Amino acid sequence: MTVRTRFAPSPTGYLHIGGARTALFSWAYARRHGGKFILRIEDTDQERSTQQSTQAILDSMAWLNLNYDEGPFYQMQRLQRYHDIAEQLLRNNQAYYCYATKEELDEMREQQLAAGLKPRYDGRWRDSKQTPPTGVKPVIRFKNPLEGYVVLNDLIKGRISVANNELDDLVLLRSDGIPTYNFSVVVDDLDMSISHVIRGDDHVNNTPRQINILKALNAPLPEYAHVPMILGANGERLSKRHGAVSVTQYQEDGYLPEALLNYLARLGWSHGDKEIFNREELVEWFDLSSISRSPAKFNPEKLHWINQQYLKKTDNSRLAELVVPFLNKDKCYISDGPNLMRIVDLLKERVNTIEELADAAVYFYRPLEPTDELKAQYFNAETRSLLSGLTEKFNHIEWTRESIHHEIKTAANNHDVKLPKIAMPLRIIVTGETHTPSIDAVLELLGREETLTRINARLNEFTD
Repeated sequence: MTVRTRFAPSPTGYLHIGGARTALFSWAYARRHGGKFILRIEDTDQERSTQQSTQAILDSMAWLNLNYDEGPFYQMQRLQRYHDIAEQLLRNNQAYYCYATKEELDEMREQQLAAGLKPRYDGRWRDSKQTPPTGVKPVIRFKNPLEGYVVLNDLIKGRISVANNELDDLVLLRSDGIPTYNFSVVVDDLDMSISHVIRGDDHVNNTPRQINILKALNAPLPEYAHVPMILGANGERLSKRHGAVSVTQYQEDGYLPEALLNYLARLGWSHGDKEIFNREELVEWFDLSSISRSPAKFNPEKLHWINQQYLKKTDNSRLAELVVPFLNKDKCYISDGPNLMRIVDLLKERVNTIEELADAAVYFYRPLEPTDELKAQYFNAETRSLLSGLTEKFNHIEWTRESIHHEIKTAANNHDVKLPKIAMPLRIIVTGETHTPSIDAVLELLGREETLTRINARLNEFTD
């Protein structure tokens, strides 16, 4: 059997991390078994589906490098096929026209709720001999079996059994001719020869309905694997405050796509105690049996840590390219500063994201204003005394990290103070920050001229 999986998002919003993880698991399973991965856009919700959301999904898939073998397929381009299958079910007495109005259905629901019953369609048009009312556009409903059970062996959750008398006759085609989710999905999975349906466990209740339609069509049943949901760190449903933002937001915040995929793979799936792994290793190790049956918890700190590990290993030229848009957004332009790859190399082990890397690099492009507290602490006669003669030395030494360090150390010795007593005010005067890499490394990159310009510009701010 050829493994064929699919990812089928609805373009009613951006691709969020729950959907991205589902896509990743489906992609990895197909790759693991030498199969095919299909992308399908389920755009039948015409009121909420937008081209902007569709493009955001495609862009997110491309950024994550979840390459698909077929698609994207669009359900709204397949309407005739759904109509053909609905007609087939009608001919075989496996579906029927239902003329119940919205008002009648609302009344039915209210009566059932008042009686303490589960609201459901009562099948009033299932075998009705009534004359269809004029002016009412019917829906087409599926004749769900009245007896027996739907039994499936979920590849994650195990055996699931649902009595058919718990399921009502679902709508296949609405009165406007648009298929419902449960019907279009069945036709698509059949036509696309999907062998494994890997999706969120919020679809568990839909699966028995879909199986019954497939059986009515004498179609082979795919294997099903329902992935538990992702919870926030507080154990509640994932919210925006706890990480439920779009994939594009993580891109804009400066995460590396391979780091995000690594983290998502570890949300509910594991391979021993391995934390960091590449795509090839994921494909080699991935199996559905290792997915936990319990919900995973999203941990932003863990994502930060994983992203940091990837940043440390990433080529400086690639990081430099990625950091430029962030710098430009902050009105910093690489033509105005030192070699960006050298800056990246100096800073990348100190940050968690590309955005943080850009923030850490700003003082190489323009001096930052120290806080009033720092000025009060360091912009004084003592600092002037400690730095006396140092700038003159800087004018004549070879501008290397070693020479700069030597002169700072010599000045400290001459004033009989510890090195930080000079290094810290020098750092604040030049960068405006208290936390930077070693000041000699910073000054070497910043250059002699810019260093002296910044020091001299600050000297008139010193108080006695």
